[in-house]
Amino acid sequence: MNRRDFVTTMGVSMAGAAAAQSAIADDNALRSADWSSVRAQFNLAPGLLHFSQFFLVSHPRPVRDAVERYRRLLDANPVATVEHGLGLQAYFDNKVHDEPLPFRVQRAAADYIGGQPGEIALTDSTTQGLALIYNGLTLRPGDEILATTHDHYSHHEAIRYAAERSNVVTKRISLYDEAAQASADEMRERLRRAIGPRTRIVGLTWVHSSTGVKLPVRLLADVIASANRGRAEQDRVLLVLDAVHGLGNQAESIAQLGCDFVAAGTHKWIFAPRGTGLIWAPAKNWALLRPTIPSFSSGDLLQAWMGGKAPRMATQASWISPGGFKAYEHQWAMTEAFEFHRNIGIKRIADRIATLTASCMEGLAKIPKVTVVTPRNPALSAGIVSFIVQGQSADETVQKLLAHKVVASSSPYKVSYARLGPSLVNDESEVEAAL
Repeated sequence: MNRRDFVTTMGVSMAGAAAAQSAIADDNALRSADWSSVRAQFNLAPGLLHFSQFFLVSHPRPVRDAVERYRRLLDANPVATVEHGLGLQAYFDNKVHDEPLPFRVQRAAADYIGGQPGEIALTDSTTQGLALIYNGLTLRPGDEILATTHDHYSHHEAIRYAAERSNVVTKRISLYDEAAQASADEMRERLRRAIGPRTRIVGLTWVHSSTGVKLPVRLLADVIASANRGRAEQDRVLLVLDAVHGLGNQAESIAQLGCDFVAAGTHKWIFAPRGTGLIWAPAKNWALLRPTIPSFSSGDLLQAWMGGKAPRMATQASWISPGGFKAYEHQWAMTEAFEFHRNIGIKRIADRIATLTASCMEGLAKIPKVTVVTPRNPALSAGIVSFIVQGQSADETVQKLLAHKVVASSSPYKVSYARLGPSLVNDESEVEAAL
């Protein structure tokens, strides 16, 4: 029995198994008109109200089943499974092979975000994605990276490492003073004033995990586009976006936001397995990046290495996907997470989360000694509700809520807020109970 035959004898080919799993996901979609059937897909501990799924998600049944299916194959014969799943033999012979499983993931992700499979690199997190972007861009001494005070530690540190290495300048601005009073016009004007002649990169975060503010990214991208008019190509300002808390709860297509590079983990709102993520960029932008970690996802790189030469082509997305052996059962099951979302309906999910979020904010605002930090304007919020209880630290509020079986979280920033994040695992009665 050869390696290919081994995989087939496990039941069906990997692609066939995925197709069978898609049928299960389709069946779930038929029942998704009832949100309780969606909630039933998650094996969350009963007796708790789970309002921190945006931190690290529980997997729905189609994703769990896919992880288990691939795990069984890997445990039974890891060599055959990896060679077949990655399509490695296609690099060495002319036989017909099933579609490599990482490409299935790229295709599912592209269908979701509105791009093309070849525009997506696979990573393990937002942190890794941001590091690969900032480390991979060529900067000149004196260039400026402009970020905001609202970005996460991982974003700021990725910028700092790149700046120190390339001897470039960094600057941070505040897009708003009080989150609850933030306005799109003010953010646009502050960004416009901050972009200077040496600005080369603007780093933004779609949804701030500290305050719950959602940036009007398309509006801010237009500011950058305006700043680029008349600039030479090598002086063009690039927009790098941390999209992790918008990917999965917004109906907007990432490919239409006007960004140059987008990094996001998929183990939050997308419900993908832990340790998964992606980078998206328009096809033309990948040539601007230098790979940081050798990739196992490109036959061109492998063939060039075997020929003792450096690749002569421009960088492609697949070159940026980090190589090394992975938790393949997790990476390959990303496909089912995107399909789960699409089967329910991307806009339906966004509308559902917006409805629960609005109810949560409205209820909190009515409670004495509670101050809602997140804007009440639905155009500037996206699932995370940050708030303050007078006389309590954020951690104290989280602990008091947990005593009442409500799983909340606190934001890991210098100024910390308590947070509730209504998602598809919650319903109206749970929001009311948490309040």
